Amino acid sequence: MQHRTDYPRSDHQVALVKCGSYDRVAEALCHGINLLGGLEKYCSPGELLLLKPNLLLGDKPEKGSTTHPLFFQAVAELFKSGGTRMVYGDSPGFGSPQAAVQTSGLKTIAESLGLELSDFLNVMQVSNPDGILLKQFNLAKGLRGVDGVINLPKLKTHGLTRLTGAVKNLFGCLPGVQKASFHASLKDPSRFSKMLVDLAEHISPRLNIMDGILGMEGNGPRNGRLRQVGIVLLSTNPHAMDHCVAQIMNLKPDLVPTLRVARENGLYHPEAIRILGDSLGDCVLPDFDVNRSLASVTGSQRLHLKLLKRWVTPHPALIPDKCSCCGRCVKVCPVNPKAVRFSNGFRQPPQFDYHDCVRCYCCQEMCPDAAIIIKTPMLGKIANHLKL
Repeated sequence: MQHRTDYPRSDHQVALVKCGSYDRVAEALCHGINLLGGLEKYCSPGELLLLKPNLLLGDKPEKGSTTHPLFFQAVAELFKSGGTRMVYGDSPGFGSPQAAVQTSGLKTIAESLGLELSDFLNVMQVSNPDGILLKQFNLAKGLRGVDGVINLPKLKTHGLTRLTGAVKNLFGCLPGVQKASFHASLKDPSRFSKMLVDLAEHISPRLNIMDGILGMEGNGPRNGRLRQVGIVLLSTNPHAMDHCVAQIMNLKPDLVPTLRVARENGLYHPEAIRILGDSLGDCVLPDFDVNRSLASVTGSQRLHLKLLKRWVTPHPALIPDKCSCCGRCVKVCPVNPKAVRFSNGFRQPPQFDYHDCVRCYCCQEMCPDAAIIIKTPMLGKIANHLKL
């Protein structure tokens, strides 16, 4: 990747614009970019920019799990008006990028605007000497040669990181099976989050523009409930943006592991965040369904609870009546032996072995039937209440 270094990257400004409909996205984006200093501050004629949407599994737009096509179109048209050239891409959690852009509705928009799908199947090795945890990455080849990345996350909850935001969306820049290998090797949420923060800092998006018009709460990032949030967020600092998203969800930012890592390493300072545009307080949703438990989502490291992990720690739980026995949960499980597996072919729903389960929640995230939820055992609820 090649980046211009004269674009602002270290400030803590977050533009917040209320927008209740995708029909008004273009207007909201123009207002937001002007609040941040104008389009010319973030692009120049002739540059090549890569748009990085959230494709997850390439669901249809009405499911609300991906960057909406009209949002994608408005961003592309905005930067096209600045004279830039653009490509786009993402590596979905299951299936091919080509299938994902087709089903999500992005392909039609991209073709109408002359945007090519970048290579998010093959990898290139890059060094990351300033990394907190990782000193190199195998990134999508599609990032090679671009002048900057425009990150287009979606406002949603997440089983492992509590929310999907600007930082988590960049995980899609790692193609193929390496996503699973990171889940398997970085079992501790802090280490996994250090990897995500390293990745976000290496990619260093030119601008992060969040689709927060229709969000997702509850069993996100794919099978939760749609929630009208009605906002568009823009910022050069992905951590400052995610901090604001946590506040909108009425979630303590330090419960988001990536935010805790970023703050502890001086990558953002909560007290320095400056909101431009509409009031953040007016956008807070006190009853937003998100995990506010103080307990770890993967298990306590305290010995007296670690020994009781199965009966204390939250875990993915299958709803048999919803399960179609498709086997996707088994395929995406990153550990060996599999923590979820069939015991009777595909005739009955698979079963979990919580001794082997690392609580990455890939199965819950990728289930096409909304048949997997995150369940906290009663003993875990008691331990959390007592702050053990």
